[in-house]
Amino acid sequence: MDWVYLFQAVVLGIVEGLTEFLPVSSTGHLIIASELTGFSGTQGADTFVVGIQAGAILAVCWYYRARILSILKGLFSNPVEQRLAANTVIAFLPAAVIGVLVGGLIKAYLFNAITVATALVAGGVLILWLESHFEKRGIRPRVVTMDDMTWKDALKVGFMQCLAMIPGTSRSGATIIGGLVLGLSRRAATEFSFFLSIPTIFGATAYDLWKARNDLGLENLEGFGVGFVVSFFSALLVVHWLLRYVSGHDFRAFGWYRIVFGCVILATALFGWVDWSAGL
Repeated sequence: MDWVYLFQAVVLGIVEGLTEFLPVSSTGHLIIASELTGFSGTQGADTFVVGIQAGAILAVCWYYRARILSILKGLFSNPVEQRLAANTVIAFLPAAVIGVLVGGLIKAYLFNAITVATALVAGGVLILWLESHFEKRGIRPRVVTMDDMTWKDALKVGFMQCLAMIPGTSRSGATIIGGLVLGLSRRAATEFSFFLSIPTIFGATAYDLWKARNDLGLENLEGFGVGFVVSFFSALLVVHWLLRYVSGHDFRAFGWYRIVFGCVILATALFGWVDWSAGL
């Protein structure tokens, strides 16, 4: 049993679970964590990082299991459930198409610590500006719950999600903040982001694992299992906490976190305190 590998799996599972649904970029944090723990150079590292995302998505499915079951039961009879199911599929399509077309190029050229840090800072500044803009203008949401969304709202959120292909941008950040810009309430934007993550990340995970199927082996299963389980439970905590948080808070704290964390990464690279060359 490789205890170092299992420790790395636990760390990455925690990072994935804690950051997947917060507007701070789980992919960006996983890139940083992989390099800091020395995991980025191990065999099957990229496949592992993709695989443990399924644990976080399973947490969403478990949290919303009653609503998902309601959707399945009412798929051919309940207009509200039909609309939510259709909107989820519609919002999923832009990222699915663009991801297949340019996903490989993005991973080849942008999956590095400096890109992540730059995107973190830029996204943080944007969050702070938007929150200030909303506050000054006193803008009230046009869409109160995700059940009130139209297919046009869903499609626009889907295109917003495409911005998250740049590591460090954050899928949750792009869909939640994008949803606010489009007129969704904080609750509606956050919950729809959760639902949209189910086909998006499951689809991306299945696609990437299939491409990397030759890298999968019995020696990886133990680490996969540990990372998957840790990711599931840490994500479950975050989903529950975030829904309560957005009911009484804005996203400025996440904006400041992104800026500080991104600046720390850039500073370590500039002054040579950390060698990020493995990701460049």
